[in-house]
Amino acid sequence: MFTGIITATGIAAAIEPIGAGEDGKGHDMRLAIETPEGWLEGAAIGASIACSGCCLTVVTLETNRFTVEVSGETLSRTTLGRWRAGSRINLERALRMGDELGGHVVSGHVDGVAEVLSATPENGSLRMLFQLPQGLAPFVAPKGSITVEGVSLTVNEVEGASFGVNLIPHTAAVTTLGELRPGQPVNVEIDMLARYVARLRQFNAKDLTA
Repeated sequence: MFTGIITATGIAAAIEPIGAGEDGKGHDMRLAIETPEGWLEGAAIGASIACSGCCLTVVTLETNRFTVEVSGETLSRTTLGRWRAGSRINLERALRMGDELGGHVVSGHVDGVAEVLSATPENGSLRMLFQLPQGLAPFVAPKGSITVEGVSLTVNEVEGASFGVNLIPHTAAVTTLGELRPGQPVNVEIDMLARYVARLRQFNAKDLTA
């Protein structure tokens, strides 16, 4: 589990396809990520790290570098397949018992890929609009929480399948969100509470008490 509070940005150092077929293209991916000095202290092989919103398992570990392996299923549902050597990645270590829950409860299971519609300076902040996949729109509400590229954000407005947020300068500076431009894809995870409320609504009271 995570909180959506980014503690570092890493760099994709090497990307290698795994299980290449006859077309020469890999169906999975091995990714090496370089981190700031000391950020991996205390980490171990098998640890979970959120990489721009995707919960991935550490398979090799060095002082300032770790490697993960990504399945074809994850590549098909996230932006990871678009990463290239040099891409900046938002990083968050897994939540530990007793840690401060500064954002909201985030699973690291990306629900889909949204598109940046606009990024407009507004007073001291940056106003951003995103277009959701149609199936995710019902799960997003004004003043609710959403995770974009691993960052916990508060939804300011919703209209149809689009939603808006405001980034304070700190968030724009210490994450990759300040670099986003219209047309770019982003990983999104809906609020876990919204997910379970929607599931419960599929059943009526009779079903629940049977």
